[in-house]
Amino acid sequence: MVEAIKPLARSTVRPGADAALGGFGGLFDLKAAGFKDPVLVAATDGVGTKLMIAIAANHHGTIGIDLVAMCVNDLVVQGAEPLFFLDYFATGKIEPAVAESIVDGIAEGCRQAGCALIGGETAEMPGLYDGAHYDLAGFGVGAAERGTLLGGRDAAPGDVILGLASNGLHSNGYSLARKVVADSGLDYADPAPFAPDRTVAAALLDPTRIYVRSCLAAIAAADGGVHGLAHITGGGLTENLPRVLPDTVAARIDRAAWDIPPVFTWLAEAGGIEDRELMRTFNCGIGMAVIVTPGAAEGVTRALADHGETVIAIGTVQPRTGDPVVFSGG
Repeated sequence: MVEAIKPLARSTVRPGADAALGGFGGLFDLKAAGFKDPVLVAATDGVGTKLMIAIAANHHGTIGIDLVAMCVNDLVVQGAEPLFFLDYFATGKIEPAVAESIVDGIAEGCRQAGCALIGGETAEMPGLYDGAHYDLAGFGVGAAERGTLLGGRDAAPGDVILGLASNGLHSNGYSLARKVVADSGLDYADPAPFAPDRTVAAALLDPTRIYVRSCLAAIAAADGGVHGLAHITGGGLTENLPRVLPDTVAARIDRAAWDIPPVFTWLAEAGGIEDRELMRTFNCGIGMAVIVTPGAAEGVTRALADHGETVIAIGTVQPRTGDPVVFSGG
């Protein structure tokens, strides 16, 4: 299996890393990557119970993209460029074809993010994992020149909040989503009620969008005009936006600014999920939020769109008088 995945790692080579596997540790040369006085930023995450759909449907090719995305999107919101990635794959019994498919997805995620896959760990634990079940964890490290990191506390009244469209559920809320599917009597091989031309599994396994290149381009284009980035994961806009806002301001979000994708409206209707809970559990169509000064909004929007993002002005920053996020419209 290690020999099979070596070419996948080599496909992620970037300045600073040769992505050679087989040693006891991975190496990265910050100077070769062009950094002069870098600050390192690290993030770790998993994919959660989305894995259970991949296992049930025997579809493992994109779950590795999710793993990378959940880490590198957390790096770029701090203004850091992802540099390298390591993965941890644990299972009851290694199935080489499954493992290779997973690592193929990890390599694809690394290529999308511009980071090198420099190592990982594979563990067989038949006493802990049942049969073909497995779990994944990822570890990403990025860097930014000292003084350029986004602190997340610069947002001011009048700033514009731009939303970047998501690819679906990304990697959050799957315990609830799986319960709704089960309670609806659906099989993962059935046509999806919210996307009849696809199976339930295929629609729910759409990989998490990686926003690295677009957000780095936006930061560069804004020349200090980006005041904050929020990766919209578990907790939705409700809980993730306050993480990049000072206590003196609030985000006013216009729910009518974008159409909530059908998967979320179906989950709400089929599961009897109240609107507040829906917005707190899922991204509801917005996978990343960008807080910019009014003067930088046009240039940032253009830079993001040039990198393939669907950009929507979803709200503004206002003086805080109550909750840190206030929804209107919709």
